[in-house]
Amino acid sequence: MVKLVLILGDQLSEEISALREADKACDVVVMAEVADEAEYVPHHPKKIAFIFAAMRKFANRLEEAGWQVRYTRLDEDANSGSIAGELLRRAEETGAKEVIATEPGEWRLISALEDLPIPVHQFPDDRFLCGHDEFDDWAEGRKELRMEYFYRQMRRKTGLLMEDGKPAGGKWNFDHENRRPAPGDLDFGGPMQFTPDDTVKEVLDLVDDRFGKNFGTLRPFWFATDQGQARRALSHFVKRALPMFGDYQDAMLQENRFLYHSVISMYLNAGLLGWREVCEAAEAAWRSGDAPINAVEGFIRQIIGWREYMRGIYFREGPEYTARNILRYVRSLPAFYWTAETDMLCVAKAVEQTREEAYAHHIQRLMITGNFALLAGIDPAEVHEWYLAVYADAYEWVEAPNVIGMSQFADGGIVGSKPYVSGGNYINKMSDYCGDCAYSVSKKTGEGACPFNLLYWGFLDRHRDRFEKNPRMAQMYRTWDKMDAERRRTVLADAEAVLERLDAGDRV
Repeated sequence: MVKLVLILGDQLSEEISALREADKACDVVVMAEVADEAEYVPHHPKKIAFIFAAMRKFANRLEEAGWQVRYTRLDEDANSGSIAGELLRRAEETGAKEVIATEPGEWRLISALEDLPIPVHQFPDDRFLCGHDEFDDWAEGRKELRMEYFYRQMRRKTGLLMEDGKPAGGKWNFDHENRRPAPGDLDFGGPMQFTPDDTVKEVLDLVDDRFGKNFGTLRPFWFATDQGQARRALSHFVKRALPMFGDYQDAMLQENRFLYHSVISMYLNAGLLGWREVCEAAEAAWRSGDAPINAVEGFIRQIIGWREYMRGIYFREGPEYTARNILRYVRSLPAFYWTAETDMLCVAKAVEQTREEAYAHHIQRLMITGNFALLAGIDPAEVHEWYLAVYADAYEWVEAPNVIGMSQFADGGIVGSKPYVSGGNYINKMSDYCGDCAYSVSKKTGEGACPFNLLYWGFLDRHRDRFEKNPRMAQMYRTWDKMDAERRRTVLADAEAVLERLDAGDRV
């Protein structure tokens, strides 16, 4: 009996469980570019183009391998506009009575498949290191679900950077060595870039026509769009950038958007690369003496630590996780998250880069755009939707815990032991933004004072009942309490003035 085999745009791996469960001799692979997936948030055009181009190339690979593929392009007249609709249409065409799928990475799609009027068997997505049951077993009974301890378990499980059952180098974590400020110069020209081929060009024209008004610049387009290109991008990073990645992974520069970052998360999350090949390539560089352990450990931690941990949190917490709002924030997302029209140079540069590249690294996301949103009391649902829309590597399973949990503390501390907030001094230390900013990072009150400084103290004062007993925040409150009363009143009044300007739509 013919079965349909659903392959989604972030499941572009020949090792995906749905393909393993299918029979190449009779089953039919279904892939579809549909409006529902492209439009449920206003995705960056580069993200849409990347996924569509990679899907088309992957479909061709499957056909060359002997699979029968029914592929729907976005502009086909018969396109029903949804994954569910395309499965029903293909079932009617082929006479299939059952669908095989790999579990999607968003509750929204899981629910859509469960609601189909034909049986759908969703198999685990075992491209990941840690399955749902394993994560739940680890989490059960713990008062705090700290990533560091989960990461150690994953290190033991994989044997990565392990020697005789102990962590290589004598420590699990070398993060204290990975916080150097922005370097004076760089000897890395950024991630490997690829010239669009005919398939990519065709997709770019389609996306430009359909989504050209979305936030984001479509061209120039340089992403890898198949497995071979993605592996070349990985090799380029390991050889050219990994040795310096650790030292400067938190640094930010106006004129260098990539520093020593890999920019491969979009390839990992779409299935063009697997966690094991990426981590083993990095580990091999350390064992051969080509990259220091602080760089390699920090890189591997992002993949088998944070990435896997975020997925575990997302599925453990359930479909309502994205609605969490423990701080009860209701302020609307400022327009400058879309326009970059703000006098805060750090925010303007992060948004400009996001608009042009569909990329910003983790500190720009966490300590610039995320930090401001948390300090200013922005509705976390709006912040979540923005991040999901604008980044090429964003899928809800990884984006939501990073934003709702890590960045916005909207989950009440499930992900982070404290809110990730800072004033302007941290940004000044880790970047070259502040020197050219219209605001003065050294000015604490009055006209021209950095909004991050003002809002930082306003945040601490506003949420004192919640955070003053947090041991990681005690020093912040001691510093605040040492200020004289008049200065505290001035700071809070100036902070409130910033928020009033935001609410009025005035330039900040």
